[in-house]
Amino acid sequence: MRVILIFIAWCILFVLAWPVALAVLFLAPIVWLLSIPFRLLGVAVSATFALVRAILFLPARLLGYRG
Repeated sequence: MRVILIFIAWCILFVLAWPVALAVLFLAPIVWLLSIPFRLLGVAVSATFALVRAILFLPARLLGYRG
C-alpha cells in the first residue's frame, strides 16, 4: 500500500513539476545509500541501550520481579 501511495505522489509531482520529479527519481537511491551508516549507528545505539537496561534490571529479575 505504501509503494502505491509513493508512486501516486511521484506521478502527481511529475505532472506538476517534471524536472523535480526526475531529480527525485535519480537522487533517491543516492540518499538511501548515504543513510545506511546512520541506520547502522541507530541500531548500535539501540542495542547499547538495551544492554545497559538489561544489566540494570538484572538484580530485579533475579529477585523475581515480573514487570
